[in-house]
Amino acid sequence: MNPDGRQRVAVAGSPESVEPFGPGTMSWDLMGDRRFALMYASAFLLQTMHPEIGAAVSKQSTFRVDPGGRAERSLAAVQTWIYGGAEAFVETRRLVAMHAKIRGTDDTGRRYDALDPDAWAWVPLSSFHSSVVGHEYFYDAPLSKAEQEQLYADLVRACRLLHVPERLIPPTVADYWVYFHDVVDRVLEGHAMAHAFLDIWKKFPPPESLPSAARFLWPAVTSVADGAFRIAAIGLLPQRARDKLGLPWSRADERRLRAFGRAVAETVPRLPERLRYMPIAYCAREAARAKERLDAALRERPRAG
Repeated sequence: MNPDGRQRVAVAGSPESVEPFGPGTMSWDLMGDRRFALMYASAFLLQTMHPEIGAAVSKQSTFRVDPGGRAERSLAAVQTWIYGGAEAFVETRRLVAMHAKIRGTDDTGRRYDALDPDAWAWVPLSSFHSSVVGHEYFYDAPLSKAEQEQLYADLVRACRLLHVPERLIPPTVADYWVYFHDVVDRVLEGHAMAHAFLDIWKKFPPPESLPSAARFLWPAVTSVADGAFRIAAIGLLPQRARDKLGLPWSRADERRLRAFGRAVAETVPRLPERLRYMPIAYCAREAARAKERLDAALRERPRAG
């Protein structure tokens, strides 16, 4: 519990009632796809607009000095929750312990706590909006009502895995949209960290593996990446969030996002699986197929009689 009497998220052992994710769930196919990173940019932007999360990121995160590493580690955590099996429980305990130290007072004098239950819940819950809207741009078709319900069931499982208090998890998709718009309208603000996040690509250093002879191309690479990142992150936001951030969105912006989305929707599915999926996801999918082959071989093995 906080010194001011507020409850905090806590982990007491593993949530034994929560099954780790595996083949057959929508998240198994969707969350490791490279397109998830595009959609997650919008979710992270929504998260930094939450005053407690924005303050925690601003005061305690390595985001300002290592934006690339911070983004990479965030995506790796999500991949671990979906593809890590029992390792997902270990990752949750590690992150709760790490965030337990992140609390204090922001620049306006407001208290913040990274383990505030409402802020903690907003982190996974914000992703559902970005996934649903992202499918309208980066996939061949939007999610159907049945697909949204399947994906939301996965999200509820992820929330429980992350020890989000049950009272904060909307029970249905319809309840979720009421919750989501209430948080956007009532809680989110045009936080400075949201604007800093939008400039993340401008601060990306060139990879150490990049040959020195090619480093002169890095500014052009980051300029293209920055344009794609910004239009995806801003374009997937609800209009109310864009208004709070003071970000204009014109018909020309919408056309650019639609054109970019069509290119992504046509290109990514044609990539080899090793390139289409992020490393942890690809390895997990390969391991699952290997396990299926082993199980089949064991079922069909000759038996001594």
